[in-house]
Amino acid sequence: MIEFVLNGENVRVDVEDDTPLLWLLRENLKLTGTKFGCGKGLCGACTVHVGGVAVRSCQTTAGSVQGQTITTIEGVGKNGLTPVQQAWVEGNVPQCGYCQSGQIMSASALLAHTPHPSDDEITAAMNGNLCRCGCYNRIRAAIHRAAELSDAQSSKVAVRMFDPNALLSGSVLTGSVS
Repeated sequence: MIEFVLNGENVRVDVEDDTPLLWLLRENLKLTGTKFGCGKGLCGACTVHVGGVAVRSCQTTAGSVQGQTITTIEGVGKNGLTPVQQAWVEGNVPQCGYCQSGQIMSASALLAHTPHPSDDEITAAMNGNLCRCGCYNRIRAAIHRAAELSDAQSSKVAVRMFDPNALLSGSVLTGSVS
């Protein structure tokens, strides 16, 4: 029996210790926001937080999370959009969207430890998250925007829409939506 805290709730699951956390989440607990990508910990689609650290759930065993606190994409923003999620919406980040739960989980972990990351820090933190659609510039811009939103979180921030033509000029957000 494996016991841990999942998205703020105590959970007990009867699985073998060597069961990948990814399959425990998807198959046993029916939380399908965490995606299977490569199964080797190389693509980042299966990223979750264990104790606040971004880990690849396909390579993390159920036994290793005994007593830990786990957050999945379903647990992020349970009480409203987080700055990272808001920035993803504003920046119209995903194209196909398959990798985005892992991208958001990695970006959230980065910002929790480095509130104002440089481009190099973003690259280093996000390097293990592959985007088949190549939305890396949007992801980087959204992480910078999430840092801004985190600073202004106590005040109401207007949603701004993404301007794809602005990628060339370096400013990807424009106007406000009423």
